[in-house]
Amino acid sequence: MKMPQQGRDWDELRAEMIARGGGDVDWRSGKTAVYVFNAGEDIHHVQHEAYGMFMAENGLGPLAFPSLAQMEKEVIGMALGLLHAPEGAAGGMTSGGTDSITMALKTARDFARANGKPLTDHNIVLPRSAHLAFDKAAHLMDIAVRRVPLKGDGSYEADAGAMAEAVDASTIMMVGSAPNFPHGIIDPIAALGDVAAAKGVWLHVDACVGGYFAPFARMNGVAVPDFDFAVPAVHSMSADLHKYGYCAKGASTVLFRSEALYRHMPFSMRDWSGAPMKTPTLAGTRPGGAISAAWAVMNVLGVDGYREKQGLVCATREKIEAGVKALGFEVLGRPLLGLIAFRHPEAEMLALYAAMRARGWFTSFTAEPASLHLMLSPKHAEVADAYLADLAAALVDVKAGVKAEKVEARYS
Repeated sequence: MKMPQQGRDWDELRAEMIARGGGDVDWRSGKTAVYVFNAGEDIHHVQHEAYGMFMAENGLGPLAFPSLAQMEKEVIGMALGLLHAPEGAAGGMTSGGTDSITMALKTARDFARANGKPLTDHNIVLPRSAHLAFDKAAHLMDIAVRRVPLKGDGSYEADAGAMAEAVDASTIMMVGSAPNFPHGIIDPIAALGDVAAAKGVWLHVDACVGGYFAPFARMNGVAVPDFDFAVPAVHSMSADLHKYGYCAKGASTVLFRSEALYRHMPFSMRDWSGAPMKTPTLAGTRPGGAISAAWAVMNVLGVDGYREKQGLVCATREKIEAGVKALGFEVLGRPLLGLIAFRHPEAEMLALYAAMRARGWFTSFTAEPASLHLMLSPKHAEVADAYLADLAAALVDVKAGVKAEKVEARYS
């Protein structure tokens, strides 16, 4: 497509954009359980308005926009408080989980170099279920990745003992998830902390999914194990605001136990023709709207609001968990938060996924083992019964060998 010679009318373009979106997943109805975290129209309105207020401002310039600098500082303060960070802890906002993970790994690498490790020949040790963002970050920095099999007891947890055996003198980071994305299981962070402390290795907790969920689930009485800075060996954490923080995309946080660790994260340079510049994260320009919307949503919800939202998600997960078990599915491990993965011994999972997709449900899929995967939001409380009814019907069709395209024709 070439740029039009003359500009087009906005009303015409707006109508075209709405029409183009007609083929996207219908996340507002609750039939999407991945990519979008639907906390309701009231929170969506806050996201939209607060983002627009600072849409043109740039988080790269704290002197020009002290309002954004203050809002980011307060967001980080709230995050550190929720995650049991000690006095003197620090952190920053990033564009998302991959950005947070990349900056955590970069910080751990530079910390290792500053403390006697060689400049190259580094590796990280992580469980099989850890997010692929670690591989992406390691690829960018030429760091070897050692993925270790999970426990073989059906818990889908990281195996602390096996990970200890994978650590050597070149290891600059160990990783645990809270929870992992494929199965929704919180790794034994305390046990990983014992290994990290004994080995003298940086421990990062990937709480991109659970960082703004698990603290409130615990307040609601869920038996969430220690997963955050309450474990003394945890050096850093990643926690996404645009997931269960219900903030506008893209907003995440990367957090460090101390200011001394955090100092290894920013990039600063004077030796060029322009003015000296310091960038705290991978990005230079940072959209002010992501910062302002995060600050607004966190303040609008507060502790009580988050407790209510996360309690609703946990109750919905429990309802779906009971429902799928009644249909003969096996739930993987013991999920505690908003993610759940489940499989059926008598049905081909990809065929079942396709059958549910034909019924309008856009969800995720776990490969090891093959299973259906849901990332639930408060909105799903309204559609849990409909999901279970469609799942029961889809299971009958898949067992009978009905093809997804026939199902799609039936529901179109």
